[in-house]
Amino acid sequence: MSPAQLTQRSFFDDHSRLLALALPMILANITTPLLGLVDTAVLGHMSLPAMLAGASVGALILTQIYWVCGFLRMSSTGLSAQAKGSPNNTLESAKVLWQTVAVALVLGAVVLALQSPILSIGLALTQPNSEVALHLQDYFSTRVWGAPAAMLNLALVGWLVGQQKTRSVMAIQIVGNLLNAGLDVVFVFGLGLSVAGVALASVIAEYTMAIMALAVAFKRVGGVAVSASWFNRAARKVLMKLNGDMLLRNLALQGCLAFLTIQGARYGETSAAVNAILMQFFVLIALGLDGIAYGVEALVGEAKGASDSSEVKRRTYQGLVWSSVFALIYSLIFFAGGEAIIALLTEHSDIVKAALPYLGLMVLLPLLAHWCFLYDGVFVGLTRASAMRNTMIISALGVYFPVWYLTQDQGNVSLWYALLAFLLARGVTLAWSFYRLDKRGELATPQS
Repeated sequence: MSPAQLTQRSFFDDHSRLLALALPMILANITTPLLGLVDTAVLGHMSLPAMLAGASVGALILTQIYWVCGFLRMSSTGLSAQAKGSPNNTLESAKVLWQTVAVALVLGAVVLALQSPILSIGLALTQPNSEVALHLQDYFSTRVWGAPAAMLNLALVGWLVGQQKTRSVMAIQIVGNLLNAGLDVVFVFGLGLSVAGVALASVIAEYTMAIMALAVAFKRVGGVAVSASWFNRAARKVLMKLNGDMLLRNLALQGCLAFLTIQGARYGETSAAVNAILMQFFVLIALGLDGIAYGVEALVGEAKGASDSSEVKRRTYQGLVWSSVFALIYSLIFFAGGEAIIALLTEHSDIVKAALPYLGLMVLLPLLAHWCFLYDGVFVGLTRASAMRNTMIISALGVYFPVWYLTQDQGNVSLWYALLAFLLARGVTLAWSFYRLDKRGELATPQS
């Protein structure tokens, strides 16, 4: 046996490291929907239903922008993980930190500068009545000032995950969400700030989390001097290409999800309500599968930074094992308790009755979807954004919309056939791309 084979670790070694990275992210993910419940509860106890409606729509406008800008989190994670695995890891990690922070601040400034047209577009698309529109504007005009912090948090969370500081991310998320919830109560019921108080609570929480994340990052690379060369034309070109590809990937995904919502509404009020309930099954599987993907992003990126293709493959296949385990557990839970989950989400018997025929598809959902969650994490770690872009567009245009078109005579269920086929296609195309990179010996080589 050669020295290389003697030092090469087995597939069975060190699964605990992957789980140690994944589990804190799963716990962090769980706190976010809980915060949404607090916001809704506070708003729901205000004197006018229009307050809840206005704040909800205002939050939706901004969260859609932040979701599309999630490319910043993904690119930051991949670059940070590769920097951690590189020989000169402290310097490279500092370089990635300040590059992504700069991009985040620019994006935040753009949102602030464009707040008036963004609000106008949001009002035009949602067409609320005058009372709801008034509260929507109150919420949006306050919450939008958190945009720079929100963008910073995307970059910093990505960077910290890449540095394998997932416990720090968990602590920051929990503190921020608890602070937000506490300030909701103080500002609304204590100070009478109404809808603007809920927005202000979110802004303060966003800046608090950004400051905490920066403090953790400074502890890691605070002694490294910033170099102007990190922001020169060549560096900007690389960042623009990486982030641009991931932006297109996110837009294609958002287009498919938006089509499901819009087309479902065209099928009628009951179909729209059923789709809203069923999307919560998707949210539930994301809590666990995203956590595994985060761990894989960090470890695959580290292996690429060290130019170790065998470690890239080992971490990918370990991730597949745990992703499959989580998917199977989810399927069993949905099989045994799917009806109870639906009953918890709505008290309307007609919606429950309409949703029950979809339970078989919900049981299949994690089994078909976990592949794309996992391989997304692998390709984030590899910073192969062009492959993520191409496979997403192929899956959308070549699978999602054709499947819906061919089955649309079956009504609303055709949208779910299309979504499941789309998720599976994403996993298959990414796995094929991974196989091709492996065959060409390019898993751990820099891309041009």
